[in-house]
Amino acid sequence: MKDARGATRSHKPQNQSTGDSPMNKQLISAPKVAGLALAALSVAVAGALVSPAASASGFQISENTAQALGRAYAGREAAGNDASVVLNNPAAMVDFNTYAVQLDATAINVSTQFHGGGTDAIGQPLTGGNGGNGGGVYAVPAISFIAPIAQNWRIGFGIDAPFGLKTQYDAGWVGRYSALKSSVKSMDLVGSVAWAINPQFSLGFSVIAQKTTIDLSQAVDLGAVLAANPALPPGMFLPQSADGFAEVRGDNWKWGWQIGAEWKPTAQDTLALDYHAKINHQINGKAYFTVPANAQAIFSQLGPLAPFQNTSASGAFATPAMASLSYWHKTEGPVSWGAELGWTGWSSFKQLAITFGNPAQPPENIQYKWRNTWFGSVGMDYKLSDTWTLRGGLAYDQTPTQNFSRDPRIPDGARKWIALGVGYTPVQDLTLNIGYAHLFVNSGAVNDMSATGDNLVGSFDNSGDLLGISMQYKF
Repeated sequence: MKDARGATRSHKPQNQSTGDSPMNKQLISAPKVAGLALAALSVAVAGALVSPAASASGFQISENTAQALGRAYAGREAAGNDASVVLNNPAAMVDFNTYAVQLDATAINVSTQFHGGGTDAIGQPLTGGNGGNGGGVYAVPAISFIAPIAQNWRIGFGIDAPFGLKTQYDAGWVGRYSALKSSVKSMDLVGSVAWAINPQFSLGFSVIAQKTTIDLSQAVDLGAVLAANPALPPGMFLPQSADGFAEVRGDNWKWGWQIGAEWKPTAQDTLALDYHAKINHQINGKAYFTVPANAQAIFSQLGPLAPFQNTSASGAFATPAMASLSYWHKTEGPVSWGAELGWTGWSSFKQLAITFGNPAQPPENIQYKWRNTWFGSVGMDYKLSDTWTLRGGLAYDQTPTQNFSRDPRIPDGARKWIALGVGYTPVQDLTLNIGYAHLFVNSGAVNDMSATGDNLVGSFDNSGDLLGISMQYKF
């Protein structure tokens, strides 16, 4: 049966074919061997685009403002005095009457721990450990710049990383046929313009140049592939006896856009609405294979039809559309508060269409069935003085994954946030911010069978910590 992504695999163990041996007795032809290679590589490519345990749902990253991080992003686009609106809602740039530059850096500490085991194609236990901590500590930078060019006009430029992260499991772990390394990096170069129609209402627009880079790897159970060939002496190969290695690297640049609006119905209240369009990518790169000598001696007999050869690879996918509604209320006292509602159109991530330069490996469409997600948060600022501000917030973030299609590359779960922050303004034009959030992530159950019949069963315990710092200077 095909899994949710279309590769020939199952999320439940399946009985082996009957006969004199538990192995499949049909001779594996060159096209079928190529298909196994394709399936193994396709799963790797797809997995790299959905790196697990990102700070937001799926493979989304929201860390471009330490100030808003301190309140779990409540009021991110509406609270004011945060130059990251260049990236998050260009309409809010009209709130800046001077030049402003802001530097943000966030450390993301991800923990991903597997508990479970598995069996190979003939029901023997998969060897290897639990993979260790598949996460790590990663830095996410962002820069924002705003310039007033006329009374009612602002322009801005920014750089951030809206999607990505990295996971890497120990070599030889029990789930090596599903994933070893998955690295995704998306970088946005953003140019924005804002127009204040009147003191209460403004509009903004951004042009985005997005680069996405992937680097991923996994083991391939070539022993299982060759053990199914009755032309070979019985026992010459067994599952897990000849592990190969596959790696895919690729990148792509693509244009995108976003539009925003800001409305101030009263002097104390601000509402901001933003829409970031879906960006369609075509990843182009290379597929690299390492085949052990005993298996290579067999595959080489296929000549030009041999699979598992280095070749070009490309895959089409889309980074999802995003929308946000932000609210902020300023009081005459020390307390101000706000809320954030975000939507991500993960249902557009339905498939990854892959083509290969090697003619022995035909094109394949890998199907996903992710669902759209919602993010909600509430938070507040407490102004101790003109110099110091304390912050706090709570948030809930849905996961786009579903139980029937979850796999080791994206053992994602819904997240609950708790956040704290502090702001320091030593002089009028300089502001420093620190924000911290802990993410409580629901465990993700996995029951995944690879293209070569290796079935992994268990669950992943995930958690995350975010620590951001920023400096803003007005001139």
